[in-house]
Amino acid sequence: MRFAVSPMWEVGTSMRLLRSGAAHPVHGPWTAQVRPRLAAAGLERGWLAELVAPKGFVPDFLNPAPDGPAPTLEQELARVRAAPAAAVRRDLDRLAREQGRLGPRSRALYADPQGRLARVAEEVRQYWELALGPCWAQIRTVLDADVFHRSRQVAEQGAARLLNDLHSSLSWSDNALRLALRRRALSRSTAGSGLVLIPSAFTGPVPLTRVAPQLAYPARGTGSLWASRPAVAGTALAAVLGRSRARLLAELDTPASTSELAARTGLSPAGVSQYLTAMREAGLVSAHRAGRSVLYARTAVGESLLTAGSA
Repeated sequence: MRFAVSPMWEVGTSMRLLRSGAAHPVHGPWTAQVRPRLAAAGLERGWLAELVAPKGFVPDFLNPAPDGPAPTLEQELARVRAAPAAAVRRDLDRLAREQGRLGPRSRALYADPQGRLARVAEEVRQYWELALGPCWAQIRTVLDADVFHRSRQVAEQGAARLLNDLHSSLSWSDNALRLALRRRALSRSTAGSGLVLIPSAFTGPVPLTRVAPQLAYPARGTGSLWASRPAVAGTALAAVLGRSRARLLAELDTPASTSELAARTGLSPAGVSQYLTAMREAGLVSAHRAGRSVLYARTAVGESLLTAGSA
């Protein structure tokens, strides 16, 4: 049994949330920002939109078993592009049975898996740049913290305590892991050796499984992922960075452009741009191109500094 943080799991589960159209008590600030970007890019009618339905089966080839504890998106996309044609068609057959039919892009993928998987991977990369890349440092902080907590739990209390604590639908007894809501048995002969546990910010409330076997579960701390920070005026951080820079750093609970930050804070766009450039050079924020805009996001260093300065 091992843990892994998987970018592709976040791609599929976050896309499912967006496609559902439902309001979400935790991810509302994120969906409000991302849905217009995807619509402008036409991704709500693309390859992912056909492959990731609002509910039901998601093709296994989109979630290759992570090779290590923290594969990069590019490493996982290489695995997606290399998926065997037979496995792709098997997944699409099941998708067709569950959804009633395949969309035009999915039919083209079925006809030529090797030729079309590169296009799927390219769209995933575009989706990442618009939806997850700008806030990956924040998401990754939550996922890493969950892995740290669970690993310590295993070390101190054993694997059985971990598995029984993950979710009410999971139980470990008599040397067997039982998933109450899984329709099909997951035997060792078909699943291979070992279990990969994958914390996810967008999976939930019920854990998801893939043949490999992989089990994605809701990560601890997701509820505070987009929580607004307390005002930083007058804190030690404002005294060091200056009130304007500290305010901008606090505003980046979700990635934002220069114009958005200027409108929120009342600072001039030129001033915001100057402050963000200085903070980017200091490693406190990162810049990500999203269509015609550049989105700024806190880095792990900026997150740690803000947390310490607001204490």
